[in-house]
Amino acid sequence: MLKKRELNGQENSCLFELMVHPDVFPFVRQKAYSHDEFLFLTKQTIEAEERGELISRTILDEWCNPIGTINLFDIKDNAGFLGTWIGKPYHGKGYNQPAKDAFFQELFYELGIETIFMRIRKENIRSIKAAEKLPYVVKANETRKCIFDQLNAEEYIYDLYEISRDQYSLYLMRNETKQEEEQVLEA
Repeated sequence: MLKKRELNGQENSCLFELMVHPDVFPFVRQKAYSHDEFLFLTKQTIEAEERGELISRTILDEWCNPIGTINLFDIKDNAGFLGTWIGKPYHGKGYNQPAKDAFFQELFYELGIETIFMRIRKENIRSIKAAEKLPYVVKANETRKCIFDQLNAEEYIYDLYEISRDQYSLYLMRNETKQEEEQVLEA
């Protein structure tokens, strides 16, 4: 489902074509206006990951085709900002949540990240609804007021959401308990 980013020409061509779709492009943090610029940004991303500044993965479909990216940007004090985009043909097909789950598992339990922030443009209703459906996501406009104010220094553009390792772990434990209870009832 996820793999480290690479400078693979075919993979990057596919990702670039998916990224420039008008329903996707406005919400991509690392915008590229040409294939060459996308390759350059990918190279920079790989180098930044080697320096510990971000974590970036390619999202794959069940046939290992690249369909988007998931990233943790601006890593500082074991926290960073989530950035995800999936190509338009794959919207609503069930790829977003499994990609996030795999990424969160890696971030929290392998890489030592403690907090994931999401800044979502207030007009990006699709992403806001998706974030607010998740039981481990907390709207943090008030609880993280300093960060919220930094994001919106000029004007109110973003809502801020937070996922802590503790909240995510609690969600996983409850889910596991629920599945065990269902198995007992079925037996």
